[in-house]
Amino acid sequence: MSNQQIIRTLKSWSEQGLIRSVDYQFAKLLSGTSDQPLPDTLVLLAALVSHELASGNVCLPLTHLQSPADYWPEEVATCLDEQDWSQLSFYADVIGSGEQATPLVLDQQRVYLYRYWQYEVYVAAQIQGRSQNIEINADLLKQSLVELFPVDAETNETDWQRVAAAVAVQKRFAVISGGPGTGKTTTVIKLLALYLRQMVDQGAKTNIHLAAPTGKAAARLSESISSAKERLNLSLELATQIPTEATTLHRLLGVIPNSIQFRHDRNNPLHLDMLILDEASMVDLPMMSRLLDALPQHACLVLLGDRDQLASVEAGSVLGDICSWPGELCYSAEQTQQLEKLDCLPDGTVHADSTQGIADSLSLLRKSYRFDENSGIGYLARAVNRGDSKQFSKVVEQGFSDLEVVSLNRDSYEQMLHRAVGFYAELFRKMSTGLATTSILQQLAEFQLLCALREGPYGVAGINQRIREGLVSRGLVPAEGAWYPGRPVMISQNDSALNLFNGDIGITLPDESGRLKVWFEQNGELRGYLPSRLPEHDTVFAMTIHKSQGSEFTQVVLLLPSDDVPVLSRELLYTAITRAKKGLAIYAPDKLIRIAITRKTKRSGGLVKRLWNR
Repeated sequence: MSNQQIIRTLKSWSEQGLIRSVDYQFAKLLSGTSDQPLPDTLVLLAALVSHELASGNVCLPLTHLQSPADYWPEEVATCLDEQDWSQLSFYADVIGSGEQATPLVLDQQRVYLYRYWQYEVYVAAQIQGRSQNIEINADLLKQSLVELFPVDAETNETDWQRVAAAVAVQKRFAVISGGPGTGKTTTVIKLLALYLRQMVDQGAKTNIHLAAPTGKAAARLSESISSAKERLNLSLELATQIPTEATTLHRLLGVIPNSIQFRHDRNNPLHLDMLILDEASMVDLPMMSRLLDALPQHACLVLLGDRDQLASVEAGSVLGDICSWPGELCYSAEQTQQLEKLDCLPDGTVHADSTQGIADSLSLLRKSYRFDENSGIGYLARAVNRGDSKQFSKVVEQGFSDLEVVSLNRDSYEQMLHRAVGFYAELFRKMSTGLATTSILQQLAEFQLLCALREGPYGVAGINQRIREGLVSRGLVPAEGAWYPGRPVMISQNDSALNLFNGDIGITLPDESGRLKVWFEQNGELRGYLPSRLPEHDTVFAMTIHKSQGSEFTQVVLLLPSDDVPVLSRELLYTAITRAKKGLAIYAPDKLIRIAITRKTKRSGGLVKRLWNR
């Protein structure tokens, strides 16, 4: 097969949707820029490595080439079987080891685009470098831990919040992972108090920032931090130094229009001493690289998140890779001894293991305070997390009051729609009585319909249209026109000039002069925008599960499609379930629920190997 033939084949695959147009164009460009004619295998490889990014993979493992039928459609797999991959090493100007800039990099039996190889290597190096201990006053830390985490003398249980705070305050890089209701925010408030006391003891001033990947997640972090501060009996000196306003990562780093770069980088670092980053599972590899690049060398970074949630929409699964400890999380002998001295670990609770990579910077919160023994949502989340479909069925059969699982058919589909239309109809009626805009935004968080797909009758596009039709039939929404009072909107494209970012949710209402504006709550203040000024956006009567990350809703209705699709996974189902605080209704075929529970997502990348040496 000549070069022209492989290019024609790639073009055909692009037209069939087997690869993206950008994958085909990249391979075509590469074939014409080398100093020597490239073999078909290398041109083909370029397209496939590029295509992996569309699935969230950072690289292409060589095993995918050796067993192509396990990973690609038949037409692609047949073509791959015909290739001779042994000749790749002869084209060092195109595929190198990373020492020189080449379009492709071969490292650890994985093939990368050069930029993504750089991201991965840099993130691993930064995490390892920042995982070293910082200087602390151990006696002061022990005293502070006693005050902030009183020991329950009646039990010998390990207080994992106390462990997490003690671990994090001793590091320039730390991760606190835990499921919903495990007290991540409470732990962070106490961690900040511990940190500030250390800074006061050293006579140092400190600048703390809070951030999250999306506007919704940032708003929820702000609310949680404010609430936790009020519950804790902190001194006025400490309380005033703990910030309550979180920002998005894009706002923090400073977006440069029409550029993938940010205003803050290693040459213009952020002005902060500690950064708390919530919902870290949503942060992709390129964004994590840019964040670490912008952090001052002395600054402390604490990542919060749930390692079992969906990974980022873009390439990489950074939090999951960081938290990929083998078996149980074990600390080194030195860290175990230190935690025992701080009365954080009862003797024998954690077995020391000096081979555990970056484990000394990590902690896992194990006890949920939101879901008690009467919570079906909590039991369901744990069953899904374990991949236990039999336990899932047992939980459903117990008839918990906060849980409903409905087999999907034509009648139940219409019932689900009627349920959603009923909620929004009631909200529209309240709006007509003059309900304050802030209250309307708050009530939007009382209910949310989540979908696994974007398109079709089971996706957000079809469901949003059906809900609007239902509101039209009740005389609450006009039949024509894109804009109307009460239309909920989610921003899907960042616009730094307007201070609007992907994930921000607003409500359409008239201003004092009667003009329709879309209102968003930003840093505790309402701001209205003319619809014509908004960046790319969508109606959000329903949203995808991916878009719901970083949010919580009082009641959640989850709709899965009628047939299996690749996006269904354990992480997707778990993420959807844990968005609900008090009530969850799942509309799905029984067989698809079982498929999703047993299908664990695994993204290709080398970060686990670099951090854990495995």
